[in-house]
This record gives sequence, C-alpha cells and structure tokens, in this order.
Amino acid sequence: MSMAPDKEKETPCVGYRHGPPWVFKGSALYQLHLVKASTARAFVPRDLRLVEAFGYTLGGMFLARYHDSPAGAFDELVVIAGIVWDPPTSCAWAARVLVNSVEACRHGRKEVGLPSHVATFSKAEASALGSKPLVKSNGFLSVLGIGSTVPEQENRREIEISETKGSSTKHLCNISMPLTGSHNKHHKWMGPAIRMSLPSFSGQTEDHPDLLKYSCKVECRVRPVSPARIWNPRITEPQECSDGKINSAGPKVLADSDAQSQSISVLLSKPIFALEFSSLRMHVDAPKIVVPHCKKKEVGYSST
Repeated sequence: MSMAPDKEKETPCVGYRHGPPWVFKGSALYQLHLVKASTARAFVPRDLRLVEAFGYTLGGMFLARYHDSPAGAFDELVVIAGIVWDPPTSCAWAARVLVNSVEACRHGRKEVGLPSHVATFSKAEASALGSKPLVKSNGFLSVLGIGSTVPEQENRREIEISETKGSSTKHLCNISMPLTGSHNKHHKWMGPAIRMSLPSFSGQTEDHPDLLKYSCKVECRVRPVSPARIWNPRITEPQECSDGKINSAGPKVLADSDAQSQSISVLLSKPIFALEFSSLRMHVDAPKIVVPHCKKKEVGYSST
C-alpha cells in the first residue's frame, strides 16, 4: 500500500454512497480470547460497564477478506478489546481496525467512528517443519483453509500485518492458521447456515466525539476451527501504557503508540475458540448516537 492515510480526505467513498446498509461479502475468522480487564479498560470509555469475571473479559479478533464491498476487495483485522454491557444486551468494543484500503479506512473513521488504520496484509504459505514462507498465496480464502489442497499437518497459512503511515511501516503481528480439512475438499463440512446480529459500540474518537452504536447483520455458514496462532517477534511480553499504568478514562487518553501496543496485548491474550465464517454476507447499518445506561440513570434522577 503506497497511498498515505493523509490522502483519505481527498478520496471520496463512492461505493459507500449506495448505503446504508453497507453490504460486505467474503469469508472471516472470528476468534475469542480471554483478555485482562485492565487491558480492555484502556480502550473502553469509563461511562460503559465492562462485562468481566475474575479479572477477564471476552475480546479477540475478526479477520476477514471481502471479495465484494462498497470499497471493493480488501482485508480487515478488527481487534476486539472486550464486551461492554448495554441493557438488555451487550456489545463489542473495537480497540483497533486494520484495513488495506484507504477508502475503507476513511469510511470507518468518518462514518462509523472506528479507530481505523491503513495496513498491509502479506500472505504466505509456510511449512510446519520450518518458519520460512515457501509459496506466496493469491487468495485469502485459502488462508482460512478454504479451497487449498495441501494437508494441514504439513503446511500453515501465515499473514504478516503492518500498519502504514505515509512512507513508514510498523509491524503489528503475525497470524498463522493450519490448513483445516483441505486434503478432502469435496467432502469438507462447511457448517450450518446461520443468521445473527453483532451489535457494537464505536465513537468517542477525534472524528466522532459522541458514543455510537451500530449493528452488523450476518448471514454465513459457520463451523468451529483450531484457533490461529498470533505472535509479534519484536514483543516478548504484553505492553502497558508508556507510564506503566492502565488509564481507565478511555481511548482519548491513549497515545496512538500506546493504543497500538495495547492492541497487540489483546491479540496475544489466551484464545478460547475460533469460528470460520464462509459464504459471508454482512449488512452494516449506519451508527446512531447513544447515551450510556449509567448517564440515563443520572438524567432520570436529576429530572425528578
């Protein structure tokens, strides 16, 4: 990706003008992790209640390849900090969103209030006997174990993700996934067809100071798979904020470098399980401004 994020203001999102809802088609890996509550609170606004137990919340990642979207084909990694309570349900909070499309990045920031950043997704096929990439992969479906003919015990799919800003590039993480069920593709079970809604909070960013909420309506075939391995060769331990403390005031107090290192901490946390989404069709509604539940109580109390 040679285009700089600074050029986003000059790039109109022509495809997004046909929505909402905005429709994305492709495949994805949805992986849940046990994330330390202290790590998640560095991102979640203090007005929101983090869903936690024994010092942990549910975070993780949503790694997708869209072959059809308002911005065309692009890759996306959503780092999920944790789950927050919004009675009578709960919503996910994204710590960081990486996309290899300037148009998709701009839309995420300007229209949805997401912490979106432009990134590169370098894909390769690697042998389980060594760590060197062997053959470059052309399709993201094969990264998720779809459409490949290589036995899973011999090969893995690897993605190296780096953020780009102007002419500079900063490595974020590596993700490695086994080739699941690929040696018997004609009898491969893709899982049942399901429909579900994934509500999420966003906003409280420089572009959107208000708290926002939006819904993703998903139709796909889903099946459990082995969790992906995620690592960062340059980081051996999860990082805290630069002052050595986790600030609970929310994302506004995090410098971008701190937010990036905290995002890596989320990715490096303990995976619980992973789901493969194939034949994915996702409808994303326009976000709406919301008032946190705790503030609703305060307003109700003061008005009596």
